[in-house]
Amino acid sequence: MRPILLQGHERALTQVKYNKDGDLLFSVSKDHVICVWYSQNGERLGTYNGHQGAVWTIDPNPSSTILASGGADNTIRLWDMKTGKLFKTWEFPTAVKRVEFTEDGLFVLGTTEERMGHLGTIVVYPVNPDIEGEQVNEPSLRIVCETKKKAVVAAWSYLGKYIIAGHEDGSVSQYDGKTGEQLLNVPVHERGMLIMDMQMSADKTYFITASKDKSAKIIDVKTLNILKKFETDTPLNTAALTAKKEFVILGGGQEAMNVTTTSARQGKFEARFYHKIFEDEIGRVRGHFGPLNTIAVHPAGVSYASGGEDGYVRLHHFDKGYFDFMYEVERTRAQH
Repeated sequence: MRPILLQGHERALTQVKYNKDGDLLFSVSKDHVICVWYSQNGERLGTYNGHQGAVWTIDPNPSSTILASGGADNTIRLWDMKTGKLFKTWEFPTAVKRVEFTEDGLFVLGTTEERMGHLGTIVVYPVNPDIEGEQVNEPSLRIVCETKKKAVVAAWSYLGKYIIAGHEDGSVSQYDGKTGEQLLNVPVHERGMLIMDMQMSADKTYFITASKDKSAKIIDVKTLNILKKFETDTPLNTAALTAKKEFVILGGGQEAMNVTTTSARQGKFEARFYHKIFEDEIGRVRGHFGPLNTIAVHPAGVSYASGGEDGYVRLHHFDKGYFDFMYEVERTRAQH
């Protein structure tokens, strides 16, 4: 797989995301800029400019008409995806670390930081799909997290039934998507080890987490039972589920300040592929010159993109060998 190198950012990447159709790829970084690319050839369509600080998170709505973003300037912003026009800004006392639309695109959630006496919160806003129409000013739901238990990441389950949140203390919570009531809280990762990323399956019935405790876990949305566990030798920043093949892709690496030249040589900065069912590592793709901060997989499972601390997005289209790879057969042969 020869990657396409996307050079549109001057600082570390924070999130990459495909739209629902998979023809567009969005990237955000600590340099205030939101980029949009054609996922087929890596050509840049343009940028969305307006954030006054690092942009932490992004999500295109299911119909690819509205883009939501959140950043260190304490705002969630809504953009007209086609024209790049900013048409709504919601302001908060602290930074916004994650945004995500519901499956119908009618609601967007945001998670805010715990800082300066303000507790971390999860907010939900109704979104008017008519870009020219009025947008609400106040959230329809506000979930305040306990102190030292801020939600780092959050996502919607199927039909917006639950909001699932990954916390700073390594636990995962399930909230009622309509009332905000906490239904479950389960310790999933080592205590005090941040959950850095959370991505839902296509049907939103299970999700994968990535943590600083060097593991990723697949968890059932309804029960929060751990279904699968993937262990590595490096802190993880991101984990993604692939369509078509039963694989997961993990990315991470040591913090930039702890990195030595040997770290790069030892290949700590690789996208690691694991078999989703057997939990075995089956391959690695190297290329980044620093920790991988974010990975996204094309909805049809034909490509994936990774964003690193090095400021680059690497776009990989899977080749024939990837689709022909029959791990189950190889594993059975090895056992006999």
